[in-house]
Amino acid sequence: MSLREQLAQLRRDYRGQPLEEAHLPPDPLQQLQRWLEEAIAAQVPEPNAMALATATTDGIPSVRMMLLKGIEDGALVFFTNYESRKAYELDTNPRAALLFFWAELERQVRIEGRVERLSAEESAAYFQTRPRQAQLGAWISPQSRVIPNRQFLERRFQEIAQLYSHGDIPCPPFWGGYRLIPHMVEFWQGRPHRLHDRIRYRLQDGQWYRERLAP
Repeated sequence: MSLREQLAQLRRDYRGQPLEEAHLPPDPLQQLQRWLEEAIAAQVPEPNAMALATATTDGIPSVRMMLLKGIEDGALVFFTNYESRKAYELDTNPRAALLFFWAELERQVRIEGRVERLSAEESAAYFQTRPRQAQLGAWISPQSRVIPNRQFLERRFQEIAQLYSHGDIPCPPFWGGYRLIPHMVEFWQGRPHRLHDRIRYRLQDGQWYRERLAP
């Protein structure tokens, strides 16, 4: 059997609970927090994993997996290397999209919005909460750049570990956070017969409006 035939046979009928407008809060980030808490309670692997889509100024897209680190002041917060490809695209074209997918709960959330950097103080404060090995890793990786081999990273790791063998590890000046301020949030709940529930929140004139989309 060819791969195409195998893929064609992969069928699943979803059985999720109804998603009704009347049961949703006025703020979509409240609903997102609710679903995140339910994903954590259900022990979904990496419940805060999300796909982050960015684009160059001439519209060439790219996407990668990230980890959400907070929902604060109407924004979603994540961290990365400011010299990476994603950071360059976020800085030159400060719009992005996020996607959460929890297969075990038959749910996904799509988010679109504008992006801005956190302050150096905010990034440094979060950096100090990271495990020490992750702090060292942030220093040694020239993210998205070509490197000669694996040994390059391992050697750099040992050098930085020796340099900061005593005391706190400072936040690298090329590492920090972003906040995405959404203007669109869509909640998708899998339902029987492919008649899925899709509720979209759309920000207009400072107010969120809800609308149901066809699956």
